[in-house]
Amino acid sequence: MGVRGLGRKAHAPKHKQGSSSTLLRFLSPKRQELIRPVLEHPRGYVLLSVRGLARKLGADPATTIRIVQGMGFASFQEFQRYLHELSILHATSLERMHTSSARDSNIPAHMRETLERNLKNLQILRHSLDFQRVAALARRIYKARRILLLGGDLAASLITYLEYHLSVLGLNAVSASTPGAVAHKVRNVGKGDLVVAISYRRGLRQTVEGLQQARANGAYGVGITDTYVSPIARFADEFFLTSVETTSFGASYVAPMAFLETLLVACANYRRGRTLAHLKEVDEEQRHGFRWYQES
Repeated sequence: MGVRGLGRKAHAPKHKQGSSSTLLRFLSPKRQELIRPVLEHPRGYVLLSVRGLARKLGADPATTIRIVQGMGFASFQEFQRYLHELSILHATSLERMHTSSARDSNIPAHMRETLERNLKNLQILRHSLDFQRVAALARRIYKARRILLLGGDLAASLITYLEYHLSVLGLNAVSASTPGAVAHKVRNVGKGDLVVAISYRRGLRQTVEGLQQARANGAYGVGITDTYVSPIARFADEFFLTSVETTSFGASYVAPMAFLETLLVACANYRRGRTLAHLKEVDEEQRHGFRWYQES
C-alpha cells in the first residue's frame, strides 16, 4: 500500500510514529547535527541522490545511509518519500507560487494549470480511497453519542459544510473553529463520542491540541489531512488523506470537499429508510418554508 493509502494505526516504522525531532533522538549528537538541516528544510534536498546528499552534507555515502537507517528507514528511497511528505507539511504560500510551471506565461495558462492540479488531486483521492473504511466511518458516526468537528482558519469552511449536512440527516454534530470553542467543547466529550479533526500542512495548533485532548478524554479521533507525517495523522485513531496541493498561493479544497461528499453519501445510505423518513420533513420545509424566496 502506498503512502496515500495509509490511514490506520499499526506497528509502523519510527518515521511513521513520530515527528522529525523524535527521529533525531535515535541518532548520536554528531549525526543529529549532520542531518538536522535536511529535516528542517526538506524541499532543498528531496531530489538529491545518496551521493548528492552526502556531498551536500560533507559526509560519505556510507555514513549517509547509516544515518537514514538509524532513523528507521528501510531504504534511501523511503527516506526520499518521507522528505517529500515533509516538504508538503512545511510548504508556504510563497513557495507554492514559485513552484508554478506557468509562472512566465499568461494568466489563462495559470488558470489551466490550476484546473489540471485540481483534477490530479481528485484522481489521487479516487485511486487511493478505501471505500470500505469510509463506510465503516459512517457506521461509527451513527453509533456515536456526540460528534464534534474541529477545524479552524480555512478548514472552518469544511467543518461548517460537514456539520450542516450531518444535521440535515438528523445527526448530533457540533463544530468548533476558534481556540475558545475548541477548549470548551472538547472538555465535554469522552468515551462513546467521535471527534473529526481537519487541518492541513503543519496543522493548526487549536485543532491538533483539541484532537489530543479529546482522545485523552476517551473519544475516538478521526483525522483528515494531506500527509501521513502531519500531527493530525499522528494523533488520530485513524486518518484519511486528501491532497490540497495547488499551483497558486492558497490551498485547493476540491479533494477534501469530494471526500466529505463521499462520506455524507455513505452516511445517508447507511440507514436509508431513516434518511428518507427524515428528509420528508426537510422536503416540506424546502417547498414551503419561509427561508425561500417566492414571487408575490
